[in-house]
Amino acid sequence: MIERDGGKVQLSVLGKGQKRREVLLPEVVARSLLSLRGDAGANDPVFASPRGGHLTERAVNYMLKRAAINAGINPKLSAHWLRHAHASHAIDRGAALPVVQSTLGHGNIAVTSGYLHARPDTSSGLSLDPGVFLQRG
Repeated sequence: MIERDGGKVQLSVLGKGQKRREVLLPEVVARSLLSLRGDAGANDPVFASPRGGHLTERAVNYMLKRAAINAGINPKLSAHWLRHAHASHAIDRGAALPVVQSTLGHGNIAVTSGYLHARPDTSSGLSLDPGVFLQRG
């Protein structure tokens, strides 16, 4: 975890297939994570296992399910579900598909495009110049 300008934090994430990618986090998230780290080093896991080292995917999913049950929300919650929600919301808020692709570590943009969802209140027709609909003559 490396502190950057403007209070942001750059997180090095080791993903599927041991692929490493860098993720930039906003200030509000960075502040929370930094306050939890204490005297941990820049290369130490953000959330360490009680036995040392990083948390496994299984341990994270177990903690998420317990938290969901305690909060009274759907216990089918998983890290993958949160990843999907992140991608969908980022795209909905204007993040470019290649940026989301890089953040998620997808090798193929076709995989990332699976996070695009049609919305009932949107249409590509709303992006057209209204003049094309006017009858001339």
